[in-house]
Amino acid sequence: MTASRRFILWTRALQASALAGAVFFSMGASTGNARYTNLNHRLLCTCGCNELLGECNHTSCPMSGPELTELSAGIDAGQNDDEILTSFAIKYGATVLAAPTTKGFDLVAWIAPFAVFLAAILGTILLVRRWSVGSLEAPPTAPASEALREQIRRETDGEGGY
Repeated sequence: MTASRRFILWTRALQASALAGAVFFSMGASTGNARYTNLNHRLLCTCGCNELLGECNHTSCPMSGPELTELSAGIDAGQNDDEILTSFAIKYGATVLAAPTTKGFDLVAWIAPFAVFLAAILGTILLVRRWSVGSLEAPPTAPASEALREQIRRETDGEGGY
C-alpha cells in the first residue's frame, strides 16, 4: 500500500470519527432541551390565553415565566414526565394539561368523538337506505287514485276548488 493511499484512509477515518463525535455530543446536548420543549408543549399557560405554555406570546405574561421555571426545576430535580405533569395538574388543576389523560373517565374524551362520528355515519347510511327503499314502491294505480280523490271530495264536501 502506498503512502498516499494510507494517508487518504487515515484522513477518512479521522473525518468519520469527528462526525460520529459531533453527532453523539449534539444528541446528548439536545436531550434535555427536547424534553423541556416536549413538556412545555403538553401544558397550557394558566393566564387564560389558552396557549401552550411554551408558546404563550403575551408581552409580560405573569404566569408563563414562573411556570417555565417550575418546569425546569422539575427536570433538574430528576422527576420523570408523569411526575412533572401530575404536579402541575395538582397545583393548577386538570385544565393545565393540553390533552386529557388516557386513564379513568378522561378516556371518554378520547373515545367519544370517534363514537359520535361512527354513529353519525351509521345513522346516515340507515336514513339513505330507508329513503331508497321507500322510493322503490310502486306508484298507486289509476283506479286507486280515483277512489282516493272521490273519498276526499265526499269528506270535505268540496268541488275541488278553493
